[in-house]
Amino acid sequence: MASYNDFKKKAKDALDTLADVSAEAYKIAEEKARVLARKAKLNTGIANEKATIRRLNVEIGATYYKMNKDNPDDAYKRPVEEITAAYERIAVKQAELDDLKSPNKNCDGSCEKGSCTDENCNNENQEDHN
Repeated sequence: MASYNDFKKKAKDALDTLADVSAEAYKIAEEKARVLARKAKLNTGIANEKATIRRLNVEIGATYYKMNKDNPDDAYKRPVEEITAAYERIAVKQAELDDLKSPNKNCDGSCEKGSCTDENCNNENQEDHN
């Protein structure tokens, strides 16, 4: 019977060792999860601060442009000229877009169904636009 008691003692020791190892593994996993969560929170905070900096840099640049577009410092002359040129190109494109959106000047509302190419035709008979 000594062998049964020896077996029982060894089994109990093995289970105790397994329990200790499991508890230690749990503690390690818990610590790693805590560290990962903190890293994620810090990375999110850093990303938010960088977004704030980008937004404020844009705001500063827009304010500088508005205040100095007619007489920029030498260091800002090229970017100010490029922004002004971009605004001019936008104005030209917007005018063309507005012209395309305006009603067809040749359309007097007497068009037949399917014959008018004006997408803004208000003729009640006009259902299909080309």
